[in-house]
Amino acid sequence: MKARQLKSVVLVLSISITAFGCKSSEKSTTAIDAAGPAPLEYVVNLNDRSGDTFKVTLSVDDLTAANAVYQFASTAPGTYQVMDIGRFVRSFEARDDDGKLIPSENISTNQWRISDPTNVATITYSLAETWDTPVDKNPVYMMAGTSIEDDHALINGQAVFGYPTGMQSRPLKIKLEYPTSWKIGTALQADAQGFLRASDYDEAVDSPILLGRLSTASVTVRGADIGIYTYSKTDKVTSDMVLASVKDILESAGDFLVELPVDRYAFLLHFEDVSMGAWEHSYSSEYVFAEAGFEQAINQAIPSIVAHEFYHIVTPLNIHSEVIEHFNFVTPVPSEHVWLYEGTTEWEAHIAQLRSGLITLDEYLSRLSGKVNADEHFDPAFTISQIGLESFSEKGQQEWGNIYQRGALVAGLLDLRLLELSGGKRGLREVLLELSDTYGPDKPFSEKTFFDDFAKMTYPEIRPFFDRYIRDNQPLPFAEYYEEIGIEYLPEYATGKKIPMLGLQLGVENNELVMTGTSDVMTDCGFEVGDVLVGFNGAEVSLANAQEVLAPLPELQADETFTMTVRRDGEKHTYSCARKLIDEIQEHVFRVDPAATPQQVALRNVWLKNLPVERM
Repeated sequence: MKARQLKSVVLVLSISITAFGCKSSEKSTTAIDAAGPAPLEYVVNLNDRSGDTFKVTLSVDDLTAANAVYQFASTAPGTYQVMDIGRFVRSFEARDDDGKLIPSENISTNQWRISDPTNVATITYSLAETWDTPVDKNPVYMMAGTSIEDDHALINGQAVFGYPTGMQSRPLKIKLEYPTSWKIGTALQADAQGFLRASDYDEAVDSPILLGRLSTASVTVRGADIGIYTYSKTDKVTSDMVLASVKDILESAGDFLVELPVDRYAFLLHFEDVSMGAWEHSYSSEYVFAEAGFEQAINQAIPSIVAHEFYHIVTPLNIHSEVIEHFNFVTPVPSEHVWLYEGTTEWEAHIAQLRSGLITLDEYLSRLSGKVNADEHFDPAFTISQIGLESFSEKGQQEWGNIYQRGALVAGLLDLRLLELSGGKRGLREVLLELSDTYGPDKPFSEKTFFDDFAKMTYPEIRPFFDRYIRDNQPLPFAEYYEEIGIEYLPEYATGKKIPMLGLQLGVENNELVMTGTSDVMTDCGFEVGDVLVGFNGAEVSLANAQEVLAPLPELQADETFTMTVRRDGEKHTYSCARKLIDEIQEHVFRVDPAATPQQVALRNVWLKNLPVERM
């Protein structure tokens, strides 16, 4: 979506509006010019939640023949998936000033053509929530979808609002009608009449809204107001708990970035029955987690996920191509530079924790090892470039997870290469800050020439790096690059210990747990890759309860038996198995070289800290 520097504030709306401070020196893109076109005025009735549908009314009186088609989103920025929101439309009507129906026709999955647009006064429609509505293919990520229940609602703009063609850049006014006891979290600003304001459709999509029985918390980081808004199904999780777990992460981000490129940010968290992940936006991010096991998640998984999403305030907010700047909601257009938007962001999220002391060097190296091992489970012929360019295809979706593995590993190698070429004066973090100043939220880079442009502003040797490790899948030079900072890379390392082995790898396909890899232990028991896991020790297993039901699995000792039931070719099979003691062989180990030279140690010490920079 078009990244922008908004003078907007995080809101808490219940009976009154509470606004956290904003910086008056920054340009407001949510302000609507009185001399410009009238805003598209939407009203969403959340008091009527019948049928699990959103009831929307759009008031508009200046449609022409050029605006005859009403468009729902086919995709949305940052999802890299086909969404086809038109599939969820349950009714659609256009009427004139007298309330007379104007015929309209559904002409494609996401488009309705209005026969006489010049006489339209209102367009009303209803959409089913995406969470509880089954679809045959392309399920919408929960964190990018919608939910509407008695005690809360989740709105992602592209899944509730459409727009007349030709009016994507028209300002929006959004009135939400909801119970007075509800609170609301969003990055949009409200006017005196209670309308949320967006400068255009892109901003509305860029600003998810969570309403309902929410807890709230806030903190200020480097002058930016950070709000946390949490829905918890049984009130097990509060915003204060979340803030306590991520406050250090946010502070480390301030150190890493020198200053935050936003004046406020909203974290919207939904805790219910299943963990699905998060979706980033320019000034907010939306998370979907299970309440079960939240104690462990809130201290381990959630801080790292929050760190990743928060660093998107660098990419793509301040560094993005024209594909993101002028987003096409009608036809999905891929970008080759997902490596930058996701891979580099994942690297930032972890290296910043290392440099701020939140994790040790050994922990950081262990995370590197985990990413290399995860990379091996993806197609070795599928390049990082392809992950971006084919993200909307079935194959691209299958390989998508590797952008967080190989993508982050490549970013780490790029950092080391830049440090080496600059004599320890300039790494990837420093170059990202330079790029952020060069481009910023309103100036895109060239999708086609960015690799060349990057090399020109850094070093010629960086251009072949991109060709080898992003556009091609040449073996990553871990040993060569990490040796420069006195860290050894060992493809295999025998620890001399005996360990209980299971070797079960699970993935998610069509909202089911699928065996994506098995060890000899599991294969000997009868399991096969592709089996759908449906039972463990007599208990039924689903995606919603897997974390709880499978919790005993990692604690099984050697020779301790268990049963698993799988579905294969439509039939269920139950197998009894046990963990076995085997020699412990660790793969892809990174460790500090005790024989590192003073020169290697000196460069490592540079790598371990944020170098001095001056922001423009």
